[in-house]
Amino acid sequence: MSTSTNAPDAATATATGTVTDRLVEANARYAEAFTDPGMDARPVLQVAVVACMDARLDLHAALGLQLGDCHTIRNAGGVVTDDVIRSLTISQRALGTRSVILVHHTGCGLESLTEEFRMELEAEVGQRPSWAVEAFRDVDQDVRQSMQRVRTSPFLLHTDDIRGFVFDVKSGALREVDPAA
Repeated sequence: MSTSTNAPDAATATATGTVTDRLVEANARYAEAFTDPGMDARPVLQVAVVACMDARLDLHAALGLQLGDCHTIRNAGGVVTDDVIRSLTISQRALGTRSVILVHHTGCGLESLTEEFRMELEAEVGQRPSWAVEAFRDVDQDVRQSMQRVRTSPFLLHTDDIRGFVFDVKSGALREVDPAA
């Protein structure tokens, strides 16, 4: 069941083309009415948000953000990986961000996976992924670990305003995680 008011169900998407076709058509309609907002790539609020890719998280709505306010970096689990550090480094050093907000969430799919997932992929495709799954059992501890990875990165200029949160997918509320707990 889709929760998007704009998304057709799978049968409708198949009858009218692929989901990608539908998205390209939506972009054509969007582009017809689009006007350049004249924004710079530098986020107005000088903040980068690192969050899970989960489709239930509408970060702009949940955080009261508008287009141009922040850089948004998303991946499975919202985990601070080398690629997240890469993006944060560019965000800070080239585009002026100074704060980092980490947003994990309740009911994350990474809580039900293990590193065994990599072994299963290796058995299936004949090659083990070079990346770690970064599965976790305790969302608060994973937020703490992610905050620590940001704070200790030698590439980041601004590590004094790093805060981590857990978004409750049932209530929409953020709960801040104490980095020292």
